[in-house]
Amino acid sequence: MDTFLAIIALLLALIGVAGCILPVLPGTPICYVGMILMTCTEYSTLTKPIMITFLIVTILVSIADYLLPAWLSRRFGGSKHGARGATIGMVVGLFLGPMGLILGPFVGAVLGEMSVNRDDSAKAVKVGFGAFLSFIVGTGIKLIASVAMLIYIIGDMGGVFMGWGDTFGGWWNAITEWFVRIFS
Repeated sequence: MDTFLAIIALLLALIGVAGCILPVLPGTPICYVGMILMTCTEYSTLTKPIMITFLIVTILVSIADYLLPAWLSRRFGGSKHGARGATIGMVVGLFLGPMGLILGPFVGAVLGEMSVNRDDSAKAVKVGFGAFLSFIVGTGIKLIASVAMLIYIIGDMGGVFMGWGDTFGGWWNAITEWFVRIFS
């Protein structure tokens, strides 16, 4: 059962990291669910302070992800039309690949602002830049938190696989120690 939980935790963490880029998946909360599953294994070394810290980080990142686009849109002089355009652009960008994900919010915000005021293209571009900045900052924050949780999950998996033989156990220890040295 521990192996099953560990594999599901790892899969959730990987899906969560992908969800940081794909706006339809709540990446950081999915990673946190993976951490919760990891604590259910017999070999888990994740402590309550670590789990509480990542719970707080997950909540703060989720709130920031929700509020950041509106705040930056207003900061750059945008209207509700620009914010809606950025959201539509992000969804359309999903189907256009990585460049669509990056440029979608910008183009959507510009078109949204232009639908209200066609005469002020400079303002529309400024609002589009705010939407683009919001996407980049929000994605970066989510990625940092989610990758950190993924690293903790990977580091915690060593105990689950120790019974699989000396070769695999030694290999897993080396990888775990390497992750701990780099990210501690």
